[in-house]
Amino acid sequence: MRQAGRCLPEYRALKEKYSFLQLVRTPELATEVTLQPIRRFGFDAAILFSDILVVPEAMGQGYSFRDGGGIAMDFALREPSDIRKLNTEAIEDRLQYVSAALTSIKYHLSNETALLGFAGSPWTLANFMLEGGSSKTPSRALELFRTNRSLLYQLLEKLTVAVTKFLRQQVAAGVDAIQIFDSHGGILPKDWFHAASGEWIHRIISEIDEEIPVILFSKGTRDWRSLSNSGANVIGIDHTFDLLDARRALPAEIAIQGNLSPELLLALSPKELGFATESLLRKMQGRDGYIFNLGHGVPPNTPVENIARVVETVRNFHE
Repeated sequence: MRQAGRCLPEYRALKEKYSFLQLVRTPELATEVTLQPIRRFGFDAAILFSDILVVPEAMGQGYSFRDGGGIAMDFALREPSDIRKLNTEAIEDRLQYVSAALTSIKYHLSNETALLGFAGSPWTLANFMLEGGSSKTPSRALELFRTNRSLLYQLLEKLTVAVTKFLRQQVAAGVDAIQIFDSHGGILPKDWFHAASGEWIHRIISEIDEEIPVILFSKGTRDWRSLSNSGANVIGIDHTFDLLDARRALPAEIAIQGNLSPELLLALSPKELGFATESLLRKMQGRDGYIFNLGHGVPPNTPVENIARVVETVRNFHE
């Protein structure tokens, strides 16, 4: 479960001492945060504690967190010259702290638990970079796609190069699979998705797919053809879509991951969560390659016992 650690008291204790960016950039601290939910819940896989915005930062556009919540980039990309200045050289050197964290995490997992790396998709990263941070109504990337597609493609090309380098670096550090997060995919009209996001994801996966399994999570996206043709081995399904419909839409050779609503972790009792989890598992009975997960990240105020009940239910389920 992505971001499961942030609801843990042991994570909150670290956050009292260190900022989020300190946790990300310090391999020993990133290792500890990654391992905390594994110790608590014994998940089948650990996911690297990091942030998708380390890639723009390594390209020359740093980020921080606003006092009132949300992300602020050091500046917004406003002019063509801003895009030209972004540097994809030596990405691996600038992100060496990620490799160091992965090596440490891999050692502590002792080959008993899988390790997942990740990166943001070019389209999603472009939205943060053009808006100058997080936005509830991102529009600048959409506007560029409509009015100056060649300029947007310059940015997406650079991001594709940088993300590919970063993911190959993670593969070299020993991850067992990687996940590409396209959290802004759903803001694209279906007819625009492939050109603005799917094609660039496909390029990245084509560079790494033969080496390692790839999970693609594109929140809100319903362009099943582009998702199926992306080259991803697994497609993550967000919680706004019925798993049975996803099962019908995706070919049998592509695994499905998802999609319990994160809000249910807050709204339901442990017993009720058990029933909701079993309902999803029954929907996927008989289909090979199903990975139970949430439809998005774990809310930070989730009761620990609710996550434990979901894990217990999955482990005890029998077809």
